Amino acid sequence: MPALVAEVRAGEHVVRVSNPDKVYFRDLPDGRGRKIDLVNYYVQVGEGIVRALFERPCTLKRHPGGAESEAIYQKRVPESRPQWIETARVDFPSGRHADELCVTEVGAVAWAASLGTVDFHPWPSRRRDPDHPDELRIDLDPQPGTDFSHARRVAEQVRILLEELGFTGWPKTSGSRGLHVYVRILPEWTHPQVRRAALAFAREVERRLPGLVTTAWWKEQRGERVFVDYNQNARDRTIASAYSVRARTWAPVSAPLAWDEVADAEPRDFSMFTMPERFARLGDLHAGIDDISYDLNVLLEMAERDERDRGLGDAPYPPHFPKMEGEPKRVQPSRDRSTTSGRSGLPASGRPPSGPKSGPTSEPTSGREGPE
Repeated sequence: MPALVAEVRAGEHVVRVSNPDKVYFRDLPDGRGRKIDLVNYYVQVGEGIVRALFERPCTLKRHPGGAESEAIYQKRVPESRPQWIETARVDFPSGRHADELCVTEVGAVAWAASLGTVDFHPWPSRRRDPDHPDELRIDLDPQPGTDFSHARRVAEQVRILLEELGFTGWPKTSGSRGLHVYVRILPEWTHPQVRRAALAFAREVERRLPGLVTTAWWKEQRGERVFVDYNQNARDRTIASAYSVRARTWAPVSAPLAWDEVADAEPRDFSMFTMPERFARLGDLHAGIDDISYDLNVLLEMAERDERDRGLGDAPYPPHFPKMEGEPKRVQPSRDRSTTSGRSGLPASGRPPSGPKSGPTSEPTSGREGPE
C-alpha cells in the first residue's frame, strides 16, 4: 500500500510530504518521477537552489496534480505554514500586497516542493529592497523555425558584448527551448531603468546578428529569429531560477553552465534525474555569481545613444501593464487601423522610429501570475 506521508530531512528541518508516491513526471527512468523524488532533488542541489533564490521574493509555480496538470502561480504563501518559513512583502500598484516565499535555507525549498511546487520564479531583487533589482536578465527565446542551436549562437555574441562592457555573465539553460544569462548589478536602479538597459543590450545584439536576432515585441514581426526578451526585466516579471525543475514529463532542469559548455549543450542533457550527479561532481557553476556587481550606467548610456543617434525610444510593454510614459503604440501591427495599410509603421525590428525617454509613472504588474 502506498505511503500516505513521508518525511525528508532538509538542512535543519524535517519536511512532511503527503502522497509521496504520486507520479509527477511520467517519462523519467526507474520510477524516479514521484513527488518524493522532486523534494529529494531539491535537497540534493540545495546549495545551488538556495543561492539562486536567496532573499528574493519568490512566486511558486505549483502543479498539485503533477507536471501535466494546470499550473497555479501562487504569490501568497499559505498562512498555515511552518513558523520557520520566511516571507518577503511586495507591494502592487493596486495598493494590495503579498507575502511571498523568501528562501534562506533548503528547508523552505523542500517545503514548497512538498506543496507541489515544480519550479521557482524569483524576483530580480532582494527582500530588503524589492524595487531595486540586483540582477539583469538576458533571455534568449527561439521563435518558431529556430531552436536551441540558434540560441547557442546568440549566446556567444552575448558573451562577447558582455566582455566588451567589462561584465561577467552567468549562463544557464531555461529548461525549455532557450538560454538565460544573468549579470549581477548594483541595486541602484529601478525596474524601468533596468528594463531600459536590457533593451539597449538586446538592440546591440540585434545589430550584430540582424538575421538571427530580433527585439520585436509582436510575434508577427519576429520571423524565424531568436527573440531577446527585454520585458523579462519589467517589474513583477519572473522566470524560472537556476536548478528549477520545469513542468515537462521528463523533468528538465534550468541548468547553470560554464561558458565553454554552451556551444555543445543540449536541453535534454539536464533533468531532475541527471542533475544531482552533475552537481555532486561539479558543484554549483554559479557559485561566484555574487562576488561582484556592476554599474549599469554603461548600458543606460547606450540607451541614450540609441535615442539620440538612432531615434530609438522605448518599446512596448506586455499588454497587461499600465500604459507607460514614452511607450510607443501598444497594438498588434496587423490590427492597427490608424494607417491605411493596416500597419503601425514600425520597422521589422518592432522598434519605433522615435520617442521620448522611458519614465513610467506607475509600476507595471504581471498578468502571468495574475494582475494585482
